[in-house]
Amino acid sequence: QVQLVESGGGLVQAGGSLRLSCEASGGTFSWYTVGWFRRAPGKVREFVAAISWSTSDPYYADSVKGRFTISRDNAKNTVYLQMNSLKPEDTAVYICAVGPNGGRRIVDYLDWGQGTQVTVSS
Repeated sequence: QVQLVESGGGLVQAGGSLRLSCEASGGTFSWYTVGWFRRAPGKVREFVAAISWSTSDPYYADSVKGRFTISRDNAKNTVYLQMNSLKPEDTAVYICAVGPNGGRRIVDYLDWGQGTQVTVSS
């Protein structure tokens, strides 16, 4: 089992930027797809972005495409989510997860972090 710890969340004004980090311990990212999900108040957890272990090809939810960038550093066992042009509707707890094959569904991922809060003020 991989332990995941997110960091980098905070309060930012609309239009601002944040970079989230997801660091793994007890295992290695190298053989997993790493995904970011978010859970906004009163809403279900939704897919944000993911990056393949084999090709490092990223894919994104339509709501963040062009604004968010996911990247990985396997040597540091860390995945990053650069978030630009933030909007109030991006406010949520952001959670990273790992899975063997990747995907956009919650069931595609096996291990989850606790999350980091992102709040975007208008």
